[in-house]
Amino acid sequence: MADLNVKPTRIELIQIRKRIKLAKRGHQLLKMKRSALIMEFLNMARKLRGMRENLRKDVEAALEKMTIAEVREGRMKVENYAFMSGSAEISTKARNVMGVKIPELGINMEKAVLTERFRAISVPPTINDAMDAYERLFRSLVEVVEKEKAMRRLLAEIDKTKRRSNAIEFVMIPKLKRQSDYIRMRLDEMERDTFTTLKFVKKKIMSQEEDDNKEGVKQEMETE
Repeated sequence: MADLNVKPTRIELIQIRKRIKLAKRGHQLLKMKRSALIMEFLNMARKLRGMRENLRKDVEAALEKMTIAEVREGRMKVENYAFMSGSAEISTKARNVMGVKIPELGINMEKAVLTERFRAISVPPTINDAMDAYERLFRSLVEVVEKEKAMRRLLAEIDKTKRRSNAIEFVMIPKLKRQSDYIRMRLDEMERDTFTTLKFVKKKIMSQEEDDNKEGVKQEMETE
């Protein structure tokens, strides 16, 4: 077999046993990592469930307030104030969770013509309420996107960790154990062969010594 293509030596046996011990330790660490990732995923899933419900409410509230603003102030006026509002940029950074880069999104609002003070004084209340509602909706959307992206990365890492753990448990460790058993068997065979050979050599030497003794006695008797 291909996985038994190893040198049947004691040094190789020691090295393989070390690799088995290391593989078992690595497998244990991967299981711990996977458990931690699953816990993080479940916690995030619970938060996201509530955030999606709040997002649905924010959408309904924003649409309702925008409808009221358009009815009372007119679409053109709403659009004019919208053009005076500043745009937003999304900044990204990441935090490390068990080797997984979890994204964290930030919102950077550009300076707008409509300052907070100007809005409070000059913008009609219905339009101001609609603008506030859409700002909350935008922030909620960013938070939901952040959590969904993080969950996808966690899920991918969980699957990757599971595959690596299974490869070690069901492929690598059994292979190393087969190699260890094979070397142990070959060493036992070589020990038995060596013992048999030594026993045969010892018997041969003893037989030769007996023959030499007999020959010596015979020669002494002939001399006398």
